[in-house]
Amino acid sequence: MIKMLAQSWMGIEANIQMNWPLVNTCLQFVAWGVFSLLLAEVIRDVYHALCHQVSWLAKWHNKHHAAYRRDLSVVSLKLYQESQLYHDIVESILLVVILTIAALLGHQWGLWLGVAYAYTFLYGASLRYFQGKIDTDYNHLPGPLEIIPSTLWVNRAYHWRHHFDDVNAYYSGVFPLVDKILGTGLSLKGKTIAITGASGTLGQALTAELLKHNAKVLAITTNPEKLATQTKVMVLTWELGNEVQLRDTLEKVDILIINHGVNVYSDRTPQAINSSYEVNTFSALRLMDVFLTTVTGPQDKATKEIWVNTSEAEVSPALSPLYELSKRTLGNIVTLKRLEGNCIIRKLILGPFKSQLNPYGVMSADQVAQFILFLAVRDFRNIVVTINPLTYLLFPFKETSTWLYYRVFSKANQ
Repeated sequence: MIKMLAQSWMGIEANIQMNWPLVNTCLQFVAWGVFSLLLAEVIRDVYHALCHQVSWLAKWHNKHHAAYRRDLSVVSLKLYQESQLYHDIVESILLVVILTIAALLGHQWGLWLGVAYAYTFLYGASLRYFQGKIDTDYNHLPGPLEIIPSTLWVNRAYHWRHHFDDVNAYYSGVFPLVDKILGTGLSLKGKTIAITGASGTLGQALTAELLKHNAKVLAITTNPEKLATQTKVMVLTWELGNEVQLRDTLEKVDILIINHGVNVYSDRTPQAINSSYEVNTFSALRLMDVFLTTVTGPQDKATKEIWVNTSEAEVSPALSPLYELSKRTLGNIVTLKRLEGNCIIRKLILGPFKSQLNPYGVMSADQVAQFILFLAVRDFRNIVVTINPLTYLLFPFKETSTWLYYRVFSKANQ
């Protein structure tokens, strides 16, 4: 009996033995196929960027921009069809030719997936040109913007910004890879950016960096005497607890950076507890709520943003228990508020930098501000700047698991 079972098992094992050459061939096909799709997107987006930098290409591409009104409705069907001929069809043919040459030279079957992918763009563009099928142009469908710009792929709100926020940014067509490389995933040019804690060390460093990106800064501070007069910087004095009085001002603001805070260090008195939570948590949340009431226009979801300095204390010790507790609470509630999708909300997860709150910081505020802007214009929603390598590992896990928990066990506003 045992001998029969052993023979049966050997027979089964022989039947299920892996055909490794076939597996290797399939893996190679998939790998080259994924590479060809990414190559197609890079070629499309680089060509698009060149259309805004090379004058003779711009003459053709400008027809594409001229075809749409601000709500993405077409100016006229004739102009729309011309835009398809001079941009989309030309771009698609170029894509097919380059990828076909790559597939012929590469001698890899997976590369032909990119060619097939390119033909889908040519097919769609041909339908739009010859038959005027506007409904196949998914990122240009008219109407109000209902969801915020995606960070994983290019949706209507993301692409709307290319047409009406800054034509020299947001070049990507499907995946925002090229925008992340070029730093064109967020344009700050001409934006009105309000920043609390503006008289602090980081506040002043951020103001200087924002001005380099041609933004207009509204410095919101409780200590206006600490700020020097600068062009393109307006100073607004406020008091803790009076956040609602800022609403009319915030209505004209594109990006609100919540940066103020307090550190009571080792103090654990009732007054220290109240002060930590009032400044670091509740005041920040009230400002967020006031700003969110201003996200009402048909395109506000695409342009309005909140950046919140929650600090590395979300996942790491700060040698100040109340600072950690209040910032951690703020970070968790910000994660909860992100589920509503009212506007883009970015987190600034910052390590110890030298400031009035932390005279023992090991980074400079200027360096931190530079890295914040470097990652922001690449559309990172969680901006981690620290010398602690563990934070880069712990924060994504903490944020993802917390987001998933809140998504499952909390309800959206009706």
